[in-house]
Amino acid sequence: MRHLYAGRKLKRTSSHRRALLNNLATSLLQHKRITTTEAKAKELRPFVERLITKAKHAYMAEQQRQLPKGHTLDIHARRVVGRSIRNKAVLQELFDTIAPVVENRPGGYTRIVKTGQRHGDGSRTAIIELVDWSEKQDGRRTLGRKRKKQQVVLPSQARVQEQVQASVAAATEQIEQSLAREEALSDQSSTNTEPDAAESKES
Repeated sequence: MRHLYAGRKLKRTSSHRRALLNNLATSLLQHKRITTTEAKAKELRPFVERLITKAKHAYMAEQQRQLPKGHTLDIHARRVVGRSIRNKAVLQELFDTIAPVVENRPGGYTRIVKTGQRHGDGSRTAIIELVDWSEKQDGRRTLGRKRKKQQVVLPSQARVQEQVQASVAAATEQIEQSLAREEALSDQSSTNTEPDAAESKES
């Protein structure tokens, strides 16, 4: 039995498991919400929350000017977190954007939402997201009837609708013009045939 061994192996070696957690943490900090298996989400949660806590403490030290003289940034904290977050843009976003938002939150930066079983292998899936970047949830939402979601029209859809309406208007205008031309031609033909009929009667 595996006594005194915490965590899940995820059917990977230690180095492969470490790389997996690094990549998942980078994706979560970049996109703020990812879908994965329930086991990976539960392993990722404490891993990424330690990184966020490290960044938060560094941000608070920078704001309170508790760094050594001549330093305005906590370079050591950035190097420690940089061992796991190799993407420089995501690392900068963690310290400059995410840390100030979670400054007053005492832990619990992420949320796991189970989404059922996956078709194919039947594994249990879940969504892990950052709490401060997720949609606000109403506790009374599940008690009554579900409200119908208002249809949101995206800018691209609005442009397509405008183009369709313009093409329909142009087509109807062309049809009306053609009908008017046919009526004019029919009127001209009727006026031309009347004098011929009168001449035939006189003769």
